[in-house]
Amino acid sequence: MAETLMRFAPYKAKKGEEYMNPKQLAHFRKMLEDWKAALSQDIDTTLHSMQDEQTVFADPNDRATQESDMALELRNRDRERKLIRKIDQTIARIDAGEYGYCEACGEEIGLERLLARPTATLCIDCKTLEEIRERQIAK
Repeated sequence: MAETLMRFAPYKAKKGEEYMNPKQLAHFRKMLEDWKAALSQDIDTTLHSMQDEQTVFADPNDRATQESDMALELRNRDRERKLIRKIDQTIARIDAGEYGYCEACGEEIGLERLLARPTATLCIDCKTLEEIRERQIAK
C-alpha cells in the first residue's frame, strides 16, 4: 500500500481553496485507480506464479513449507481483494459527491487523513469513538 501511495506527491491545497474541489477529487481518483491497478497486478502475478510453481516435494517438511507459504500468500491476496472492493466503494463515493465527508457526522475528513488513508469514510473524531466502542464491546 505505502509503495503505491508513495508514488504520488501529496496534494498541496492552496490558501482559500475549496475543500474537495474537482482538482482534489481528480487527484484522489487517480491515486485510488493506480492503487487498484497495482493490487490487481500483484494478485495476477501471484496466481500465475502459484500455477507455475506446483512442485511436488518428496520431503514432507519441504511440502509443508510450500503449503504454508502458499496459505500466507493467499491470505495476503484475499486481504488485497477486500481492499480493491473498498477502493471501488471509495471511487463510487467520489462519483456520488460524498468523498471527503464523514459518513457518521457529515464533517470534512480532512486532506491529511485522506492522503494517509484514501479509503477513510470517518473523520478522526468519529473513528476514535468507533474504536473506543469496539474496545468496550470486546471486553
